[in-house]
Amino acid sequence: MLTLSVVSHQQGALVQALLRDVAARVRTPVRVIVTVNVPETLPFQAGDFAFPLEVLHNAAPKGFGANHNAAFKHCRDSYFCILNPDVSLPDDPFPPLLDALAREPKLGLVAPLILDPNGAVEPSSRPFPTPSFILRKALFGPPRQPHYPIAHEPVSPDWVAGMFMVLPARVFAAVGGFDERYFMYYEDVDLCARVREAGFDVRLDPAARAVHAARRDSHRRPRYLAWHLRSMLRFWMSDAYASARRRTSRASSTPQRKNANTPG
Repeated sequence: MLTLSVVSHQQGALVQALLRDVAARVRTPVRVIVTVNVPETLPFQAGDFAFPLEVLHNAAPKGFGANHNAAFKHCRDSYFCILNPDVSLPDDPFPPLLDALAREPKLGLVAPLILDPNGAVEPSSRPFPTPSFILRKALFGPPRQPHYPIAHEPVSPDWVAGMFMVLPARVFAAVGGFDERYFMYYEDVDLCARVREAGFDVRLDPAARAVHAARRDSHRRPRYLAWHLRSMLRFWMSDAYASARRRTSRASSTPQRKNANTPG
């Protein structure tokens, strides 16, 4: 029913903890594909878990999108899940997500509510970034209020963060998967933009929850910051971003859509 794709960048201990969560708490039938992006000795073997587990080893490091696209070639199920190794699962998040996808053919991508280790809601659902919004954020810091009010009902943000997202395999294939020109960062923004451009909705469903221990490498390491800035510029120059801005402009007179978009 569901293929989980997890990429390890010398994160074997994190992957092992995540797989133990899957084994202990997930009752949804899954198979797991773990991609070893750089050489490492994993602290587990495929036979350690009851669910099917396949381990792929890269001859050379790949970017985030390229790794998950390669894993998707091994997906034989109806649904495909991108999952970061630094995510933990307090319970089975998949039933409400898969139920929504099964009931609504025009729902193309869905994600759970993401909490930090202290239980606070992470800003994992956001409007598409604009140059003016990024400038204000750099000058005055991030907004103090969440972009989308999170309560009990699902919300339809412009995009959801790529640490945890579930798509029908047919949708992932239809949009061509991730754009591999993004080596790191903004692959998730671009994917959501293209899913929307193809006529599907993107959703965050608080009925499902997961915990993410964010590392924020782009805030501390110059190379990661450079990747982040380069990816941001690529997105702003992309057809997907231009299409998203046109849709926003056409819908700006609709109150529901106007409230959902980023300032600027």
